[in-house]
Amino acid sequence: MKKLVLASKSPRRKEILSRENFVFTVEESLFEESSKNLSPIDVAVFNAKGKASEVYNRLNDKNIVVLGADTVVFINGELLGKPKNESDAFNMLKKLSNCVHEVVTGYAVASESGVETGFVKTEVFFNELTDKKILEYIKTGSPMDKAGAYGIQDNFGLVKKIHGSYDNVVGLPIEEIRVALLGALKN
Repeated sequence: MKKLVLASKSPRRKEILSRENFVFTVEESLFEESSKNLSPIDVAVFNAKGKASEVYNRLNDKNIVVLGADTVVFINGELLGKPKNESDAFNMLKKLSNCVHEVVTGYAVASESGVETGFVKTEVFFNELTDKKILEYIKTGSPMDKAGAYGIQDNFGLVKKIHGSYDNVVGLPIEEIRVALLGALKN
């Protein structure tokens, strides 16, 4: 069986893979993410494929399978990446307050037989957030390394409900990725 490499420094992706009993190592990708003139789905898949391919090619080992992923938050035609600072995080959370947005995670599984890609989309319904609640959340530091400036897993009362995969909103839709991953690891 081949060895799995996660092309991500995300602690949430590591947690999900560990929870699902995957044995893996981590190799952060040097790929430069881009979102130029692409749809949210295309951005997520492009970046996931770039991350997985960069690590696979750099490690140059036919006995590995590399998993790359990229999660984006999309609202009213705007992509929300990771906030640059606390002010940016505040503005993002204000936009999401009492609104519905989409979270798209693109994934790529790179192996000797090529790169298999896909994506998962989840609708997220936010509660109405007061300025005070937003500032309290920002003080935790949690929003600063997450697309859209929030983590659904933070249990801070931000999210009212979702339609779709919870793990997708966290950053790795393992149910949808599992088949591609297991297939690549066995070949």
